[in-house]
Amino acid sequence: MTSPGRPTLYKPEYAEEARSHCLLGATNADLADVFEVAPRTIDNWIAKIPEFAKAVREGRAVADARVARSLYERAVGYQHTVEQTVLHRGEERKLTNTVHYPPDVGACIFWLRNRRRDLWGNRRPANDSAWSDDDIAALDAAGERARLEGD
Repeated sequence: MTSPGRPTLYKPEYAEEARSHCLLGATNADLADVFEVAPRTIDNWIAKIPEFAKAVREGRAVADARVARSLYERAVGYQHTVEQTVLHRGEERKLTNTVHYPPDVGACIFWLRNRRRDLWGNRRPANDSAWSDDDIAALDAAGERARLEGD
């Protein structure tokens, strides 16, 4: 007996294509555009086709992890080695330079407001008792470590 309704437009190769698009940040609406189906169809494929759901989850997890790492590096600052080949007196020479990117205050605030909402959320506590001596000491120590690493 056949199942009622329209046959699925899903093809097995869609799983890998969906993973690739999710690595680039695709939403369900974006996937619907790629596969030329309705967004609800993507929802159904995720719910009913395990390999498609797994590909979407994995692609998004990798993309989210890359963004989180980049945000963290921007928040605490980082160093990057740049190699450049130049022509000097007719000879090629390789120059290596280490570029230091200092911490970005906006990225710090964004990170802390999302990771430590209890301490850094937009709502200010009615009294200052929400800040324990241990919390303040930990934040001071972290700031000092970040400053020393940047020097």
